[in-house]
Amino acid sequence: MRLTALPAFADNYIWALVDSEGRAIVVDPGDAAPVLAAAAQQNWAPHTILLTHHHDDHIGGVAALQARYPGLEVVAPADPRIPHATRRIGEGEQVQALGLEIDVVSVPGHTRSHIAFHTAEHLFSGDALFSLGCGRMFEGTPPQLLASLQKLASLPPHLLLCCGHEYTVSNAVFARHVDPANAALARRQEEALAMRRDERPTLPVSLASELECNPFLRTDTLEIRAAVSAHLGRPVTDEVDVLAGLRGWKDGFRT
Repeated sequence: MRLTALPAFADNYIWALVDSEGRAIVVDPGDAAPVLAAAAQQNWAPHTILLTHHHDDHIGGVAALQARYPGLEVVAPADPRIPHATRRIGEGEQVQALGLEIDVVSVPGHTRSHIAFHTAEHLFSGDALFSLGCGRMFEGTPPQLLASLQKLASLPPHLLLCCGHEYTVSNAVFARHVDPANAALARRQEEALAMRRDERPTLPVSLASELECNPFLRTDTLEIRAAVSAHLGRPVTDEVDVLAGLRGWKDGFRT
């Protein structure tokens, strides 16, 4: 399977996994135009659409793709705000598409019904997990977000993280502010800067790298606990407190 990142809007990625017969699994097509253009240029057609959550920049192109490709399967979480789904799916279920077994993980926090998909090689995390960051809590709670991130962190470390936005460079600035002595993080920041200078995506990236570098996956470490305590001006009480403090810090962070 060939993985392609299709840029959309200012910083979104639509992901396509294309097989040798020119059939594609498309993840979070917020805009139909990049999908239609890539399909025409590269001679493939969507077979299955996977949707992680209801935000329009992730689902906005579905209706146009269904009109262009009748019978297209659209797999989505059980959320009425996603109107075009042909199948609703949740925690522990599996999608079979193009010979792949795709597992579903419920990851509320960014939204209450957010899900992620993973194959044996790739993790499609939507806006639940970014490289060096995570999504804002628009609908979830800190305990929900922590549990979701812990689920993703427990997946096989060789998985390649394919998230919904190109936020790595900006996330790196905050991550280095929180965790300045992390040598792996410093290397990842330099790598990301070089990729963007060359107009290349910073994704996918291995989950193993994120476990070393992403402060939101390291809330159990002494370094992150100490940084959040210093920021809050009080000792943190537990890992939920660390994550809530870290997420609030990031929300208000300005360089």
